[in-house]
Amino acid sequence: MSWSCDGVPKYNPDQYNGSGPHPPYDNDGSICMMCGLPQEAMVPDRNRGSGNGLPIKQILMGVAAVLVVGGGGFGLYKAFSGKPPESSVTTGDTTSTSTTATAVSPGEFLSSKAVSAPLISQGEKILLAGGKADAEKQAGAAAFVGKNWDEAIAKYEAATKTDPNDPETKIYLNNAAAQKTGNPLTIAVVVPIGASADAAKEVLRGAALYQDQFNKSPTVPGRLLEIVIVNDEVGKTVSIAQDLVNSPNVLGVLGHGIDSSSQDAIKTYETAGLAAISPVSSSVSIDSSNKATLKLTKVLEKTDEMLKAYLQKVGETVANYANKNHSPGAIAIFYNSDSVYSKQLKELLVVEVPKASGKIVQEVDIKAGGTFDAKSAVADASKAGANVVFMAVSKDQVEQAIAIAIANKDTSPPLALMGGSELYNPTTLVKGEDAIKDLVLAVPWRWEKDDPFSKEASEIWKGRVSWRTATAFDATQALTAAITSNPTREGTVKFLTAGTLISGTAKEFDLLKEIPLVKAIEGKDGPPGSKYQFDAIQ
Repeated sequence: MSWSCDGVPKYNPDQYNGSGPHPPYDNDGSICMMCGLPQEAMVPDRNRGSGNGLPIKQILMGVAAVLVVGGGGFGLYKAFSGKPPESSVTTGDTTSTSTTATAVSPGEFLSSKAVSAPLISQGEKILLAGGKADAEKQAGAAAFVGKNWDEAIAKYEAATKTDPNDPETKIYLNNAAAQKTGNPLTIAVVVPIGASADAAKEVLRGAALYQDQFNKSPTVPGRLLEIVIVNDEVGKTVSIAQDLVNSPNVLGVLGHGIDSSSQDAIKTYETAGLAAISPVSSSVSIDSSNKATLKLTKVLEKTDEMLKAYLQKVGETVANYANKNHSPGAIAIFYNSDSVYSKQLKELLVVEVPKASGKIVQEVDIKAGGTFDAKSAVADASKAGANVVFMAVSKDQVEQAIAIAIANKDTSPPLALMGGSELYNPTTLVKGEDAIKDLVLAVPWRWEKDDPFSKEASEIWKGRVSWRTATAFDATQALTAAITSNPTREGTVKFLTAGTLISGTAKEFDLLKEIPLVKAIEGKDGPPGSKYQFDAIQ
């Protein structure tokens, strides 16, 4: 049954976050495609009976996409938004926390009093070491420690020429310039360097690209953007959050995932009034003209639903593709049961594939029963009648996915290979070699030669960029807009709670239609050491 929405909630309006009033629009689903309000928001109080409508306290799904670090990767995901936060706030000069904090004074490095000092750097230490510009980077860090800004700029600039693909160098170069100018606008970007260095670099490329653009034309006279890089090491997430809270110079944070530690970190920021853009604190509403507005929301109780909304559309897209190209699709799903992302993707594929007239012939948990034997597992899938292998694995199981692809190459006939966004990385292309040829992945954003952002980013980084870079660029842009509007923690929180329009790098924010697909094909634009690249499937 269709229902009409005009963007103005008819019941308890403070509980709902839409993108604003609009002409009446008839919807068939439970969410308005124009503003993101749920059907229940249009039901007046007088029409609510004991058995009618949805629960008042239900967490609401917005037609949204948010930045995600961790969990299912870094990218665009559906979000659930409720009433804006009523957390305590602070200014840029004072910090109010539930514990006694040793605050970092302006001009000091964050790591000088941080509990997790080895994981935090403004440019005084190298977190991504071992690259071809390592010598120049270390020299730049030494100059940064001594606050010799001219020398730090010179050394880091030399490093960017030696290795133009390194985002850490570019960020520290801009940080040194910001420090030299004095009174920088500071944000922190939290990325999983230890767990996934490639993914961390992709995120940092997006942040670095926007930082570079902003600092060439700053909107606050005399204040450049500084980005603190933070390695989100397992077991240290909450400690890191407290370290960032304890530094009054940090006006906002970008990062964290959907796991319980990340939720605890976001609650730490909320208590202190420090804005953080993450999958459990932010939503992006899409209006009728496809413009996106990012808003800060409160940490949600049903975080898993946020991920589920995106993965359901992944399942539908994969099912339709498999059925269209393998008529009908008979899919063997490989997943790892120790990952929420992996399990939910598997479960939603099981639901969506039959809807597209396909079938699931096997569900293989690669973490069950001791050592996983990829060769025998793929052989069993083939015997069971599978014509497609879908690898719904998490980011820490990429090596196992490659083993599955290699085993499949020796199967006669080989099965079609598909996977989720966690396999979109250089490791897959380099180590997978010919075994990953024609691998199809569902991702939130894809590089396209005619896309302006794709072109610009590729020129800067001397190679193609991933969806993590695109979404990180958008999030950095949104957070910077907030801190420049009123360069205090309180001002940043208020700005993001009200919402900020972001231009976006993707051609289309609305992932409710269909998830983009890419395929591994032979080409010269892949990572060093591979003859394959991921190209868009039109």
